[in-house]
Amino acid sequence: MTTEAVPCTHLNTIRPVKPNSKGCEECIKLGDTWVHLRMCRECGNVGCCDDSKNKHATKHFHATQHPIIRSIQPGEHWSWCYIDEVGWE
Repeated sequence: MTTEAVPCTHLNTIRPVKPNSKGCEECIKLGDTWVHLRMCRECGNVGCCDDSKNKHATKHFHATQHPIIRSIQPGEHWSWCYIDEVGWE
């Protein structure tokens, strides 16, 4: 699916960023573990998914209002907008 067909009103927040770390930045600081990793498409912050106990990707959204994340799991190519509650590949 191309971004032109995505019903998300926040596509303009996407920046050409790379992951800031190889794991969840906050879990690494805590010495904790995660299930899956998500990257903020505005600043490159790497956080753990909502299946992880700390849910750092969602916490990053609430702290910054950066609306769009993408999976950085091998083989996954989807994004999610927290505000519009819509996902796409």
